[in-house]
Amino acid sequence: MSDTPAIELRNINKSFGPVHANRDIDLVVKKGSIHGIVGENGAGKSTLMSILYGFYQADKGDVLVDGRKAHIGDSKTAISLGIGMVHQHFMLVDNFTVLENVILGAEGGPLLAGGVSKARQELKRLEDDYGLKVGVDELIEDLPVGLQQRVEILKALFRGAEILILDEPTGVLTPAEADHLFRILQVLKDEGKTVLLITHKLREIMAVTDTVSVMRRGEMVATRKTSETSMAELAELMVGRSVLLRVDKKPAHPKETVLDVSHLTVTDSRGVQVVKDVSFNVRAGEIVGIAGVSGNGQSELLETLAGIRKATSGKVTIEGATIDLAETHVDPAMMRDWNLGHVPEDRHRMGLVTGFAEYENAILGYHNDPTYSKGFLLDIPKIRDAAREEIEKYDIRPPDCLLKTANFSGGNQQKIVLAREMERDPTVLLVGQPTRGVDIGAIEFIHKRLIEMRDAGKGVLLVSVELDEIRGLADRVLVMFDGKIVGERSPETDESELGLLMAGAHGENA
Repeated sequence: MSDTPAIELRNINKSFGPVHANRDIDLVVKKGSIHGIVGENGAGKSTLMSILYGFYQADKGDVLVDGRKAHIGDSKTAISLGIGMVHQHFMLVDNFTVLENVILGAEGGPLLAGGVSKARQELKRLEDDYGLKVGVDELIEDLPVGLQQRVEILKALFRGAEILILDEPTGVLTPAEADHLFRILQVLKDEGKTVLLITHKLREIMAVTDTVSVMRRGEMVATRKTSETSMAELAELMVGRSVLLRVDKKPAHPKETVLDVSHLTVTDSRGVQVVKDVSFNVRAGEIVGIAGVSGNGQSELLETLAGIRKATSGKVTIEGATIDLAETHVDPAMMRDWNLGHVPEDRHRMGLVTGFAEYENAILGYHNDPTYSKGFLLDIPKIRDAAREEIEKYDIRPPDCLLKTANFSGGNQQKIVLAREMERDPTVLLVGQPTRGVDIGAIEFIHKRLIEMRDAGKGVLLVSVELDEIRGLADRVLVMFDGKIVGERSPETDESELGLLMAGAHGENA
């Protein structure tokens, strides 16, 4: 194999107004290797890959493909140079077949010169050669997410990709699907393809890559042979300080039941049952985790318990008082009055008003609390003082309660929401995706706060698509599949067993 790098980036710079997203980036990617790129959110990884794939153009610097300088003005040019990209959010047409999706956009290409039948033959060859079995005539909407991802890889290979960029490829996969993806990547590498893997999951980097590069604040700070580094070193390089990668907690001492959910069923706006006769409980002093692949009813379950979504049937009991969720008009304010806090899965859509200042977001939903009132008016100085205390306690940066929330990073926005809900001292805290889009340093902080809340005798119901997070934080794990709870396990349960439950192989089949 030639020693010429598959990709070489020299002195790449890219700014968006005052934000210097990429600063003097140099990167060499060896041909026929799997090269990982890691970094915190905002480190510049996605910007760099977008330059390579033609979404953005660098302000300064050179891109070399196979040793030759290339001006990649758009994704069509990138594809013509043999660069393919599998995006975090798939670019597929749901009511088209696999074959139709693969040839979409390549209609004028040489592979379609012989018609659709030739394309079908080529697609079946790619399926066989790379272990990417999908079924060329299957509709995308009928495929699970793991197979949809294979279609995206097939699309890139069909267009002749020799260099494949994968952006956070395992975010929607079960552990078994992720393992299968890694086997596919190994086959691609063995066939001489080059893979660029963008991920925040250090365990995956260690498992599958040959080389890993670390970005921090727009700069490339290190490149290591994977065999010569460790997760601890990579985390420290990403953050600039040592980071505790495991959740440090003592055994739970659960007491009385503080949340009891009985026969809860939820139907969505299409008339489809998304939560199906779900019953469980949460006790004081424990964290109950709900594991599952995204889209199996966890989001709807949390929203219903928080009073955002109407239940079809079912009851909830909080500290001994029971509410019929189908018969009673329930809203978030009512649930807050019942000492139930809620950290929503999507902080932008439900947790914050990003055009408001930090101190205004710090009392959202609690603005009628007499603590913050001066007669009929809000006591603004008192609200700002309380916000400053939360900023200090939760290490929110920058420490400015007058700053618009849009100007905080994702991790600090998440801390604003957590501080607002936790500081109200709820009996039960519902937490959805607590570290989604959050930097590794903030993840460590958030996990510590959740454990402190558990140890203070609160009940925590945690939903996360990150199985490592569920296993690290939870004292009991409930697994949801297709709207139902299909099993309860200890967090020490083998990952493969949990993965089978998440994929629907429950009961004796698991």
